[in-house]
Amino acid sequence: MKKEVKIGIIGIAALAMLFFGINYLKGVRMFHASSYYYVEYTDINGLATSSPVFASGYKVGLVREIQYNHANPGHVVVEVELDKGMQIPKGSTGELVTEMLGTVKMNLKLNLQSKEYCQPGDTLPGIVNNGLMGVAEGIMPKVEQLMPKMDSILNSLNQLLANPALRGTLENTERLTANLDVTTRQLNKLMQNDLPQITGRMITIADNFSTISESLKGIDYAETFQKIDSTLQNVQLLTSKLNSKDNTVGLLFNDPTLYNNLSATTANAASLLEDLQAHPKRYVHFSLFGRKDKATKQ
Repeated sequence: MKKEVKIGIIGIAALAMLFFGINYLKGVRMFHASSYYYVEYTDINGLATSSPVFASGYKVGLVREIQYNHANPGHVVVEVELDKGMQIPKGSTGELVTEMLGTVKMNLKLNLQSKEYCQPGDTLPGIVNNGLMGVAEGIMPKVEQLMPKMDSILNSLNQLLANPALRGTLENTERLTANLDVTTRQLNKLMQNDLPQITGRMITIADNFSTISESLKGIDYAETFQKIDSTLQNVQLLTSKLNSKDNTVGLLFNDPTLYNNLSATTANAASLLEDLQAHPKRYVHFSLFGRKDKATKQ
């Protein structure tokens, strides 16, 4: 063979190897049977060709081609290549998911409730799930609105931290904590030492009350109340007798004559005592030799 023919064959082989190598790196399986479906979106969020296609977390194909739908402005048609045995139930959708690093992948949301299946070449509706990136995009405007308020809050916080009263409050809190610590230790001591004694005394008191209660159970309250009633009746009868003048005691308490006589007798006795003190010789005579009989003297 001529040298030129050899060079041509080597060049063709190199180009073939390069072609198959690039397609292999892209995930394109050249000699594998595949089915082609289409998914229509209004926004593909940066989806690129050769991006993987997943179903239930398993890679079932890749994005083969992306075309703008000129017949329906605002829509983009994505051609996907799926495994030959992959069946897509009717009502399924193609969801675009934006990952943390910004890469976009397609998930086939299969309608497992349907028993009818799409045919190769059919078009599926597409939906977009921005994931955390979409959440961040929704939060950013709100964060921008909150920034002035956050700045005001930080300024107020700085003023509060610079206030001398805060240091005093912290010192008071520290003293309060120390006092609480002392109180806690005292309570622990009380619980360990004094409380058992108090509990024992309370138990003794409870036992005494129980004994008293048992004693009270044995009292005949009906008979006791009858005796009390009889005593009250006797007291009432005695009071009636004392208030009545038909007996000696009643006359003593109710007849003023006795009081008047006693008063007059007391007055006479007092007058007699005064006269006795003033003229004792009228009432008492003393003689060392005896009293002479007035008849003998005569």
